[in-house]
Parts: sequence; structure tokens; C-alpha cells
Amino acid sequence: MGYYGYGFYGLDWTVLLLVAGMVLSLLASASLKRTFSVYCRIPSASRMTGAQAAQRILSMAGIGDVQVRPVSGQLTDHYDPRTRTVRLSEAVYNQTSLAAVGVAAHECGHAVQHHTGYAPLRWRSAIVPVANFGSGLSWPIFLAGLVTSMRPLLYLGIALFMGAVLFQLVTLPVEVNASARALRLLTDDGILQDQEVSGARKVLRAAALTYVAALATSILQLLRLLILAGGRNRE
Repeated sequence: MGYYGYGFYGLDWTVLLLVAGMVLSLLASASLKRTFSVYCRIPSASRMTGAQAAQRILSMAGIGDVQVRPVSGQLTDHYDPRTRTVRLSEAVYNQTSLAAVGVAAHECGHAVQHHTGYAPLRWRSAIVPVANFGSGLSWPIFLAGLVTSMRPLLYLGIALFMGAVLFQLVTLPVEVNASARALRLLTDDGILQDQEVSGARKVLRAAALTYVAALATSILQLLRLLILAGGRNRE
């Protein structure tokens, strides 16, 4: 009475799964921005900029073929394995804060992973094309399956979206490992003093939470697809 398929009085309750994912992502992003804002105002005792810290870490790790370059935007820092370039945002490249040094070290952690052949990083690079392809086509194909009641399209849409979930699943340990390497490098190289490492750790931990939220969001979206497909099959 009033309940039909997966809806309740014409409403699709599975939308709540999307809302939950959005809330998790927004909370994680807000936490990162807040933590970064706090520690970007605290200079490191070494007075090294993010770029200088990155160059030193790469040199100490015996990596001579990776460049450090600035990139526009906020929190846009990343390591590009294709061009072997550590790209640091404006708030990191020329700044001497604990946040800047911590983020720069994290990106260098990815460069070290690449240099040493860290397996999960290789897996993530291999999954990227599949994840990009799947995330772009999964929903259109799945919706086409819902509209036409064609189960093969439903299953194909779900299978394609699983590629995006797999990418997030592999990304999380890669990012956590890069942060662990970063903190170890900062300590071993004496770039940050012991009492300063906790500040860098808080920034990197907040960054890691964004990847946890991204994985949780992907899993919730996959769960929604499975529920919707199950409801269509029951009809």
C-alpha cells in the first residue's frame, strides 16, 4: 500500500545513499581545509619552502630525474608519474609552513613509491583508464537498463562502476603509504623537528580522510546501483 518496487509513495529512498556520500565528502573536505588553514600559518623552524623541502627529500632518496614545479589552485598538489614531476600548489611551493612542508613531503612520497616500484601505485596507474571509462559510462548504461528493463545493461553498468570503486580501493593504501613515507623522510632528514612533526601528521591525516570519504561514497553508490537493479528484477 503506497510501496512500489524500491520507492515509497513515489520517492526513491536510495537517494539517501547519495546524500550520505555527499555529506561524508563535504565533511572530509572541510576538515582538510580547516586543518591546512591552521598549520599553513605556523612556519617550520628550518624555514624551508615546500619546494626546497621536496628537492632535499628527492636528493636524499637518490632520485635525480624528478622535477618540482608549481601548479595553480589550492590543494592541487600531486605527483605526475608520466612526466616524473612533483607539482606543488601556490600555498605549498613558496611557503615555509608546517602544512606546506608536510604536503610537499607527501607528494615526494609518491615519487619514492614510483622510484622503488611500489606495487599498489603500479596497480592504481593501470586501473586509471578502466576507472575513467567506467565512471563516465556506468550511469548512462545503467539508466538505459532501468528504462528498457534490459538486465544485461543493468549488470554492465554495475560492472563498469566497479572499476571506479576498485580505483578508490587501491588509492587509499597508496595515499596512506605516501604519508607514512613523508613523515619518516621529514624526521630522518631533519627537515622538521620532533615537535613539528605532529602538525604535519595532522594535515596528512586530514588529507587521508578525504580518500576514505571518496571510497565510502563510491561504495554507497555501488550499493544504490545494486538495490535499484534488485528492485527492477523483482518487478
